[in-house]
Amino acid sequence: MSIDELEILPNVREALAMLRQAGYLNIVVTNQPDVRTGNQRLEVVESMHAHLLDTLSLDEIRVCYHIDEDNCECRKPKPGMLLTAAAKHGIALGDSFMVGDRWRDVQAGQAAGCHAFFIDLGYGEQRPNPPYTEVASLLEAAKVIVSKTAATSIAEKECR
Repeated sequence: MSIDELEILPNVREALAMLRQAGYLNIVVTNQPDVRTGNQRLEVVESMHAHLLDTLSLDEIRVCYHIDEDNCECRKPKPGMLLTAAAKHGIALGDSFMVGDRWRDVQAGQAAGCHAFFIDLGYGEQRPNPPYTEVASLLEAAKVIVSKTAATSIAEKECR
């Protein structure tokens, strides 16, 4: 894949902007084993990530280039990238959300203590272990997250 083939899915810009406006940091954590195996060049992945950071409401992209056999702590489904991002940004993972389209994403979020959302894009892989909320898109997840945040804020105000 090349930078010219990079496609941003419909409504991703809107979803990320909605989350940002609600006060969330948008951090991508991604496994990129194709660099390690030689099926993709590091420069291409880095240029794609630079483009995404320049054009979307993203705060950071964290990357694991390892393969499963490396047994690193950063490769999802392990929570290493999430734990590192949380430490860097002062994020309370129990109040955070992980949205992903693969079982590894959901299970990394669960392992880190996040609320997990699964977007089933029909990859034909194993499904994540519960609990998680299944949604059709990042935009749907963003709407649920923002509505939960609004409900929590109202409840907190009423309790004061």
